Amino acid sequence: MKPFEKTEYLARLKNAKAHMAKEGIEILLVTDPANMNYLSGYDGWSFYVHQLLIVAGEQEEPIWIGRAQDANGAKVTTFLDHKNIIGYQDDYVQSKVKHPMDFVSDLLKSRGWDKRTVGIETDNYYFTGACLDSLRKNLPNTKLKDATSLVNWVRVIKSPRELEYMRQAARIMEKVMQTAIDKVSPGVRQCDAVADILSAQTRGTAEYGGDYASIVPLLPTGIGSSAPHLTWSDEKFATGAGTILELAAVRHRYHCPMARTVYLGKPPQKMVDAAKVVVEGLTAALAAAKSGTTAEEVEGAWRATIAKSGIKKDSRIGYSTGLNYPPDWGEHTISLRPGDKTVLKPDMTIHCIPGIWLDDWGIEISECFRVTDKGGEPFCGFPRQLFVKA
Repeated sequence: MKPFEKTEYLARLKNAKAHMAKEGIEILLVTDPANMNYLSGYDGWSFYVHQLLIVAGEQEEPIWIGRAQDANGAKVTTFLDHKNIIGYQDDYVQSKVKHPMDFVSDLLKSRGWDKRTVGIETDNYYFTGACLDSLRKNLPNTKLKDATSLVNWVRVIKSPRELEYMRQAARIMEKVMQTAIDKVSPGVRQCDAVADILSAQTRGTAEYGGDYASIVPLLPTGIGSSAPHLTWSDEKFATGAGTILELAAVRHRYHCPMARTVYLGKPPQKMVDAAKVVVEGLTAALAAAKSGTTAEEVEGAWRATIAKSGIKKDSRIGYSTGLNYPPDWGEHTISLRPGDKTVLKPDMTIHCIPGIWLDDWGIEISECFRVTDKGGEPFCGFPRQLFVKA
């Protein structure tokens, strides 16, 4: 059974085409695997080779193009008619003389679409300089237009089914975080704790299993906690050190991230005080995250609350999240920071993570939430605190 009905995919496509028309885009090449999944259902670990959807304004279904050996995967996971699933031969894969975008260009020309305005997602992890070079060389009569975040903004308001998957991910996340806190103990190897975290992410709950996260478990410890994106080693957790746990649980590619911090032994007063400030600021940000409020106003609520503490934070305190693939679970749209005047709307989903990273220590306490008329509604029900273990 597919995660969504065909009618939901068609509604998403209709919305995307309306955005295309507004931007003067007649054909859209969708190379971001999250956007591909959103518009078609395609789900496979094949994004290490070039693949895409072609969305044409006049055609109801998009066309999936990928490596021929992945075509059956498209038939299994998408709602598409099989005639709209087209695989290219293997001699296009990592070749010095042929490129998959050459194949795409030939298809566009065969359908008379090469004389139109074609949108391309130029700034994502999966569209390379070689992709652009190929399109420019093979489509001299085509107007190429950047459409990097077009589908990302279509995705930003979640449907009831999407929200249900994020709630299911939240139930898994609560188990994952408890597992992580339990495993961070003196003498335990970091890699052994991660093995249990990965197991909990995958096992899920008795009702539903978990998916792989777009980011591996992050758990910088000791002085490493001064940096937010460190992973793990085979060293043992030590008394007198803090460990940041930034994790996510996933259901049908829909993420629910959460961060908490654990300290082994008696924490220094500066960390205890910082935890209180972070929680107070996070609570204020959630209260401010009502529909009709701007993203920068939510960040402003956080900043006003922590001002008296003397703590300063230059980076954003949150971002939209939901459906995604490696290497990131953010949607690349909303950022909770000064200057982002995006007006929040009901059922947008955001990860608020006002992490503090100083010279030799750091602390993270975060919440993934849904925007409502009354404020940010956290998906998880998990204590918001610094966890201290003897």
